[in-house]
Amino acid sequence: MNTDDSPQFDEIIHAPIRLRICGLLYTYSPMRFDVVRDTLEISDATCSKHLKVLAEHGYVVLDKKAGDDRGYRLTWARMTGEGRRAFERHVAALRRITAGEV
Repeated sequence: MNTDDSPQFDEIIHAPIRLRICGLLYTYSPMRFDVVRDTLEISDATCSKHLKVLAEHGYVVLDKKAGDDRGYRLTWARMTGEGRRAFERHVAALRRITAGEV
């Protein structure tokens, strides 16, 4: 776990879909899978693939919970503390790049 708060470009977060997922979860965590998918206008498979990558790196936790009386299970995505810190460091690195401070 990186405890350094200095700007740090993160290849895992930077992929366009994952960057957008992180932006959503940073602000609105936790979110249901279907809400993330529909907000970003992506397919189930694409959403699932990118959430899985974020989960494998410890940035997101995926929880399955009972949805309703018909037996549906809903997947919820929640950004972890490490995910929040990594996203903040990545955004800070992007700000430095756009300010010409590379």
